[in-house]
Amino acid sequence: MAELEIHRPEGIRLQKVLASAGVGSRRKCEDLIEAGRVKVNGEVVDQLGVRVDPESVAIEVDGNRIMVDSSHLTVVLNKPFGVVSTMSDPQGRPALDTFVARYPERLFHVGRLDAETTGLLILTNDGELANRLAHPTHGVSKVYVAKVKGRVSKNLPTLLKQGVELDDGPVRATACTILDVQGDSSLVQVELHEGRNRIVRRMLDKVGHPVLELVRTQFGPIRLGTMAPGEIRELSPSEVGKLMDAAGL
Repeated sequence: MAELEIHRPEGIRLQKVLASAGVGSRRKCEDLIEAGRVKVNGEVVDQLGVRVDPESVAIEVDGNRIMVDSSHLTVVLNKPFGVVSTMSDPQGRPALDTFVARYPERLFHVGRLDAETTGLLILTNDGELANRLAHPTHGVSKVYVAKVKGRVSKNLPTLLKQGVELDDGPVRATACTILDVQGDSSLVQVELHEGRNRIVRRMLDKVGHPVLELVRTQFGPIRLGTMAPGEIRELSPSEVGKLMDAAGL
């Protein structure tokens, strides 16, 4: 253990920091430490009594980064159809302010979903996290499920992974899976590391399969799961930690 970097007499006991972050009871956190399942700044801490400054160290439990800054709030919303990705809309369309009114913190949405696209939207008051997640250089993956017009051919995944040329440059899917083909429509899952405007719709339209319905089901390590349209929930400290890892923080 790098004693001078980790152990700070004026800091807070590590088990208390973990308990405050929602990892578990103080006793459970002590057990995790003694079992060698906790790392601080990449080093295993297996002795009780270690004190840390939670704002200046990176803490992991079982390899998962733990968010310990209680001043930051990050939530996920299942954005309903017809809602615009702004906090208010001069045209009077439904906006995000309705869903976050319960929180006193001023939240910012990470990227956008067009009004017709539903699904996972992250909002946070952590400006650095938001910028990192949204910036294309970090390439945080996003997964969409699209109902498209027409019966797609089995070579569609290969075609999208090879890339298609759009007006604003080429785009390439990281992964693509055909989920279902019925009648005159198909269901496909597409993973991208880009976030250009209406990129999934334009990509699928380019290959002859206009999007009929579109939902984002995953952003980095965070999944939509069974959340209902309009439902919002706070991310756990471990989930925020995973987001920070994905963003390179």
